Amino acid sequence: MTDPRCAAISADIGEPEAGTATTAAAWVCLEQPGPWGRDALTQSHLDPVLGAELARRAAATGVRVLLIRRPGRHADTHQAAPRRVYIAATTPGRPWLEQADIAGPEALLDLDFAALGAGHPAGFGVPVSGPLLMVCTNSRRDACCALRGRPLVEDLAAARPGAVWECTHTGGHRFAPTGVLLPTGYLYGRLDTAFAARLLDQAAVGHVVTERCRGRSTHAPHGQAAELAVRDHIGEHRDVLTVHHDTERDDADRDDTVRRTTVHHSDGRSWRVTVDTRDLPAARPASCGAVPTRDTELVVTAVEDLVPVA
Repeated sequence: MTDPRCAAISADIGEPEAGTATTAAAWVCLEQPGPWGRDALTQSHLDPVLGAELARRAAATGVRVLLIRRPGRHADTHQAAPRRVYIAATTPGRPWLEQADIAGPEALLDLDFAALGAGHPAGFGVPVSGPLLMVCTNSRRDACCALRGRPLVEDLAAARPGAVWECTHTGGHRFAPTGVLLPTGYLYGRLDTAFAARLLDQAAVGHVVTERCRGRSTHAPHGQAAELAVRDHIGEHRDVLTVHHDTERDDADRDDTVRRTTVHHSDGRSWRVTVDTRDLPAARPASCGAVPTRDTELVVTAVEDLVPVA
């Protein structure tokens, strides 16, 4: 019998992952035990007024706020206890990650969200040297995230203790299990324990893995697909690429489905990448229970080497 879950259907039709990552220049991850609702910031044991205010402050700043839980039991005793907070900026070439233990979540109101979205250090906690993987397990948002994400977190926590947390919705549950790697902001889908452990190991030595990568949250979708294509084109795995004009229309062809993006290397090389928007080969639901629709995918059709100007 065919699995009716959205993640299984997406995998069956071979839906590409490149260019599907959430867009966020910075991430704020707040520990919140207990259950999470569909809109977790206002539907959890976090004060909904505070949650709504955090969402308001993050809006239009490029900051994404997640709730996170430690692997294991999710019970919330409602007793006052320090909360772990991770704050990351995904700026290419200079990402950073900080952690702090705060007495209460209202301390996050002291953050300058606009400065954080611009990549400026928050000075809120202490630097974290190693990478972290936040795996979505928000069942109220989509069942696939819990059914596939929780077993992954439990297994990975045993292999890489302290390096993985459960988190709320990061987008793209049809690719579950999904995760965001901090501080770089690369999102991944269809994770398994061995692959996720390799992601953490590679990230610890500064290497970007393009396999199963949905893109870097720093960039818009076309830029995400373009950057990954250049990495594969030249075999580059270091954090040395930047993306420009990642929504430039192909005016020569007058085709709204085509975008040309310029990707730069820190050594001076550049590439012009053509990204086409095409219909998926088959209809699929965006989430469990949704009506299947014929959506689109991003396809890189050309990577052109640009000669540096003398």
